[in-house]
This record gives sequence, structure tokens and C-alpha cells, in this order.
Amino acid sequence: MSSDAGLRQQAIQNLLGNVDPAIQTLLRERLTVEDVEKNKALLTLALAIGTVAISEDKTALLAAVHLLADSIEPTAFSALDNIVNTTTDDDLRQAAQRGLDNYAQSQQVYATLETLYFGLSLGSVLALAGLGLAITFGVMGVINMAHGELIMLGAYTTYVMQQLMPDNIGLSLVLSIPAAFIVSGLVGIAIERGVIRFLYGRPLETLLATFGISLILQQAVRSVFSPLNRSVVTPDWMSGMLEFNPMLALTYNRLYIIIFCLLVFCALIFVLKQTSLGLQVRAVSQNRSMARAMGVRSEWVDAMTFGLGAGVAGIAGVALSQLTNVGPNMGQSYIIDSFMVVVFGGVGNLWGTLVAGLSLGLFNKLLEPWAGAVLAKILVLVFIILFIQKRPRGLFPQRGRGAED
Repeated sequence: MSSDAGLRQQAIQNLLGNVDPAIQTLLRERLTVEDVEKNKALLTLALAIGTVAISEDKTALLAAVHLLADSIEPTAFSALDNIVNTTTDDDLRQAAQRGLDNYAQSQQVYATLETLYFGLSLGSVLALAGLGLAITFGVMGVINMAHGELIMLGAYTTYVMQQLMPDNIGLSLVLSIPAAFIVSGLVGIAIERGVIRFLYGRPLETLLATFGISLILQQAVRSVFSPLNRSVVTPDWMSGMLEFNPMLALTYNRLYIIIFCLLVFCALIFVLKQTSLGLQVRAVSQNRSMARAMGVRSEWVDAMTFGLGAGVAGIAGVALSQLTNVGPNMGQSYIIDSFMVVVFGGVGNLWGTLVAGLSLGLFNKLLEPWAGAVLAKILVLVFIILFIQKRPRGLFPQRGRGAED
């Protein structure tokens, strides 16, 4: 009887399945004065469930069953299932069975939508992890095996920020984004200036050197934070679910990560297309010799590019900290996936990285229900191998003389 329509709706929802005659009478009385259509529909559904449970009038029972057959409420399913198992009337049983079949079909549709949502969220994580690698690998041709540890540093930066601001978790998470970019970016520049610049043109040695750096970073984190995983608190505004109906509810944290991935992608596109650094990065990636002849300081561009890619990896770590525990080995889980995304999308192409990340995330989640998580990853890897055999330069190949070489 509350004046708040939302409170009335919650009360009716709580009474679904209550077949007490006194409650049914009160619901029937409320239906005559209710003025909100959604609440009217819920009241009608509650009365239909009561009719199915206590009425002996076949006409009323059939009408109630037909109404329940169009509902996706779990209580409606229970009522229809009870009729199928207990009634001796063939008409009622057939009508209830049709309702159960409709419910199963709706459940399958919404389960597919939920799988697609999980696939997009996983794809956003893969795209975030791959964007930084696409920049360094595409421009500099460096196989950076420490990329996963740069992601890890971003996640640990988020943990440290929350320890510094325990009373304001939401603000600490927002501030973690620039902080993680700076920390991982500076470490990336240090790696490039201290090691990688001496190894250009020697990809095998670069791979081994960055692998060694990854082990050093892991051990450094173990020494500072201990080998145990650290839990990062999710802010209130990222907790909970966006509920569309009883069969479909989307978690807020994954929704924010999808949006965050698109924002980071747009920011990178802006930097590479609208800034002086972006112009020089594109020049070096397309034709390094010509760019140097035109006065571009390729060494400076290499350092800034590696720092930019490392900073983006740190931002990816901030996002990952909201989905998984933060630990010394967390980067190892994403390094192989990052390389797959970059190679599949086209080395050095950000649009290709985004499309490849989202596509691989969707493939993984669509295959998992019937193939299992491990076999799904194997199938995706086999697909990428076959695809690269057909198109060795990926979905969106890079252009320019340097790229052709």
C-alpha cells in the first residue's frame, strides 16, 4: 500500500509464489487500484500463480497457465513444472509444457547474451593488454617478454594507492590510472634506455633480455610485497549488477572495463593522430631511415614509444586488478594472449588490436560452454595459426616501406 511505486513493486515481487488465500485476496484488491502498469503485470502474475495452486476451475486454470507461459519469472516456471508433474488433465499438461519450452528458449537466448557480454569484457581485457604491446612491437620491432610484468606493476600501483587512501576507495582507483601509467611508463623507459637500445636488430637477444627483466621484476615484487596475492577492493559504484529481467543481469565492473577499454583506445588514437609525438611515431614505424633523414630523433621516439606502450600496460593492470587478485605471476597469464592479439590484428595497428582482442574474447567465451576453458584456448590458438598462414600480416596490415620490409 506504499505511495512509492518502486517499493510496491519489490513487495509484489517478494510475494510471487505465495498462495495463501488471504494474501491472494489482498493482491486482488490491490490490482483494482494499482495505477502502475509494471506493478499491474506483477500482480496479475502473482494471482495466476495462486490460481494454478488452489483453483479447481479448468477454464481459470487454463487462462492462468497461458499467462504464466509468457513469463520468465522463476516462480512461474516452478508453478508450470508442478502442473506438468501433478495434473491428470491432458490439456493443462500440454499448455504447461508449452510454457516450460518457452521458458527454456528464453533462458537459452539470455544465456547467449550473457556469454557475449562476458566475451566482450574478456576481449576488452585482451585489447587493453595488447594495445601497449602493439605500439612497442609495431614501431620498434621489439619482442618484449616483460610486457606482462608492466601490467603487473600497474595492478600493484592500484593496490598501493588503496593502501594510501583506505577511506576513499573510489577516488584511489581513479587516481591509480595516471599513477600506474607513470610508474609503468618510467620502468619501460628505463628498460629501453638501459637494455633494449643496445640490442636493436637482434630479436633473439632482445627476447632473452626482456625475459630476464621479467624475472627480475617478479622477484622484486616478491621481495617488496611478498609472494602472496593481494586483493584490491572494488568501489561501491563498480559493485552490483545491472538487472534487465530475472534472466539477464550484467555486472557493473565488467561494463566499466569495456567502457574503459574504449576510452583508452580513443586516447591512444588521439595521441598518435593529433600530436607531434604521434606524427613522429608513425614516421619511424613506416620508414625509420627516411624519418631520421628528415631530422626525427629516432632514439628519443623509441624511448617515448616504449614508455607510452609500457604506460598503457600499466593502465591495463588497473583494469585487471578489478577482475582478479594481484600477484607476482599475474602478468604471465596475459603475455601470450597479448602477442596473439597483436599478431592476429596486424602488428602496429591499433584498430586491428582492438578488433582482434574483442574477437578473441568472444571466440573464447562462445567455445567454452561445449569445449571447456583449456580446449577453447587451444582451438583459438589453432585458428590464429591457420589464419596467419593465410594472412601473415594480420587483419589490418601496417603500411609503409618499413612495414613491407
